[in-house]
Amino acid sequence: MARKMLIDGELSQTNEAEEGHFDFDLFVIGAGSGGVRASRFSTNFGAKKVGICELPFHPISSEVIGGVGGTCVIRGCVPKKILVYGASFGGELEDARNYGWELKENLDFNWKKLLKKKTDEILRLNGIYKRLLSNAGVKLYEGEGRVVGPNEVEVTQLDGTKLRYSAKHILIATGSRAHSPAIPGQELAITSDEALSLEEMPKRAVVLGGGYIAVEFASIWRGMGASVDLFFRKELPLRGFDDEMRAVVARNLEGRGINMHPRKNLTELIKTEDGIKVRTDHGEELVADVVLFATGRIPNSKRLNLEAVGVEVDKMGAIKVNEHSQTNIPSIWAIGDVTNRMNLTPVALMEGTCFAKTVFGGEPTKPDYDHIPCAVFSIPPLSVVGLSEEQAIEQATGDILVFTSSFNPMRNTISGRQEKTVMKLVVDADTDKVLGASMCGPDAPEIMQGIAIALKCGATKAQFDSTVGIHPSAAEEFVTMRSVSRRVDGAKKPKTSM
Repeated sequence: MARKMLIDGELSQTNEAEEGHFDFDLFVIGAGSGGVRASRFSTNFGAKKVGICELPFHPISSEVIGGVGGTCVIRGCVPKKILVYGASFGGELEDARNYGWELKENLDFNWKKLLKKKTDEILRLNGIYKRLLSNAGVKLYEGEGRVVGPNEVEVTQLDGTKLRYSAKHILIATGSRAHSPAIPGQELAITSDEALSLEEMPKRAVVLGGGYIAVEFASIWRGMGASVDLFFRKELPLRGFDDEMRAVVARNLEGRGINMHPRKNLTELIKTEDGIKVRTDHGEELVADVVLFATGRIPNSKRLNLEAVGVEVDKMGAIKVNEHSQTNIPSIWAIGDVTNRMNLTPVALMEGTCFAKTVFGGEPTKPDYDHIPCAVFSIPPLSVVGLSEEQAIEQATGDILVFTSSFNPMRNTISGRQEKTVMKLVVDADTDKVLGASMCGPDAPEIMQGIAIALKCGATKAQFDSTVGIHPSAAEEFVTMRSVSRRVDGAKKPKTSM
């Protein structure tokens, strides 16, 4: 029987934990993708009593609202991809004219209709995640969770009632939240949370940031017909990706009509009758209907009471863990963005699986961060796996071979769109092993998932070359790149400032 204590009331019961008994084998704080995976798989591996808590549902998160499914499902990857699909139709309908489709000169876009469909879908997924937990026998609590001891959690319910439970293991999977720069007028800007739920489609948008989220929302709004100005601090967006591919993305964004502002920052936002006046560090001014801050995310750990319990965090608030996702307190574990390792939903799923195997499956398993593919859902998208050219050179002990292919996709030869697909392979000259692959163009993420399997298996360039391609397809270029574009001396370690 679960031990409950009304902290501000009169009820108090015996601390069963002191006698070696726990209310739960595992209690998870945070029911996003990682937390749900870890709790479900823990029951599969033998955990008898598993509990999980999550803040009440809302599309826009705060310190006291969230929802089962977490950022990815409710206000991240899934709704974002729905909007990317919606925005992509604009260009595809333009292209369709040269394929014989006689369309009206003016095409109307109904933002509110798409917004409702998006909201309906995330509500459906929220319900599915709840059923997954229920079907696995995981007890769900709606409320804010925090750690109050090495084996004790406190859940504040919606009515303010506080419940305490003992747990043999505590897993923290609270994710991350958007971080905004402190400039005058910052309250006038929005984050990606609000951008996914705007009541009105903006006609003029300013985006600050050079990462995934900035590039994706710039593509979304431009695809829906808005004028978009993208400001970022470096020479190219998407710092950390292959420099050559970053340049391709930048050209595509510009080609789609996005106004690019490299090496520029915003200094002030001012509310005016005509909209939001934006001032830059280069003395420029422009007016927008919406200003999006896409300037990074921070671990969601502030309200977990970690310091009081002794759980170590870094200067950003990320929970420090070992290779098995265990904190310095042996009974407390953490996975996902709150640890700030590799902040991707599939990685949180992997970490949740490894946790369950380690703690309840009797199979200590470390997450493997090599050859993790990822995608930026710009229009068209970028997808990569393995090392960039710069990373390969940095790690090399010998020469690096670079194979590239730039071509006009078959679809564009008829539509007339001037937008090339670019593919790239980075190969170790001594071993012939393919170290990294990149693609920017239609269907890049779908293609790269298969390439990731090959790299995970240690595929060589010779094995790529011996594979028969699917014709006609863009994907076949990955197995027909025979000529070396360049050979790079591994002894030289170029640094990028882009």
